[in-house]
Amino acid sequence: MAPRVAFVTGASGGIGRALALRMAQEGVHVALAARRLPALREVTEEIAAAGGTARAYALDVRDAGAVAARVAEAEADLGPLDLVVANAGVAKGRWSGKLTFADCEDTLDVNVRGAVATLLAPLPGMLARGRGRLVGISSISAYRGLPKFAAYSASKAFLSAFLEVLRVDLARTGVRVSDIRPGYVRTGMTGQARPPLIMSADAAAGRIWRAIERGRSVYAFPYPMAATMRTLRRLPAPIYDRVAARLLPG
Repeated sequence: MAPRVAFVTGASGGIGRALALRMAQEGVHVALAARRLPALREVTEEIAAAGGTARAYALDVRDAGAVAARVAEAEADLGPLDLVVANAGVAKGRWSGKLTFADCEDTLDVNVRGAVATLLAPLPGMLARGRGRLVGISSISAYRGLPKFAAYSASKAFLSAFLEVLRVDLARTGVRVSDIRPGYVRTGMTGQARPPLIMSADAAAGRIWRAIERGRSVYAFPYPMAATMRTLRRLPAPIYDRVAARLLPG
C-alpha cells in the first residue's frame, strides 16, 4: 500500500527537502522536521502552493525525547505515520592524525543517536497497526571507511547494520525496513567539492522514492560507485589500505 503520511528528518534542505517535495507530488501528507524552522516553512509553503499537505516541526534529532514528541505531534496533526525517513545527517572530514573527540561528537550524535531515535519513535504505533516502513539514509561509505571521514563512515556503517537487524527482526510484523545508501549528492555538506559521479538532490530523491515504492530492502546508487564500493569491501585490508587513498577522495 502506498504511504499516506510520512515523517522526514533533515527536511530543510538537500535530500530531505527534495524527497519531501517528491512525496507531496505523489499525494503523501508530509511532516517535515529539522532544526531550521524558517527553511522548513518555505518547503511547506512550496508544497501547499502545489496543492499538497505538509506540516513543519522544529526538531534537533540529538534530543530523543523531542523526537518522540514531534512524532506524536505529527500523528495527531496528519494521522498515523506510514513512512518514516531518518535522513538528518552531518559529515565532517579530517585527517585522523589530527582527529579529536570534539570533531566526532556531533557526527555521532546526529547520524547515530538521532537516526536511532527517529526510527524507534514511531515503531510501537506501526507494530500495533501491523504496517509501516522505516527508512534510513545511510551512505555508500557504509561499505568501507573513506579516508579522512572516520566518524562519518563509522556512523553510516552503524546505521546500515542497525537497519539490517530491524529488517530481520520485524520481518513478520508488517513493518518493512529500507537501507538507502546514496553516493555523492550535491548538498550543503558537499559544498564546492566535486567528487566523482555527484548528482543533484532532486535526482537522488527521485531514486530514493522509487526504491521506497518498490520496497527495496537495500538500495545503493549510483550503480558504478556502489559496485566499486562493494568490490572494495571484499579486498583484504593490506590491499585496501594501498588503493584507498588513490581511488577515493580524501
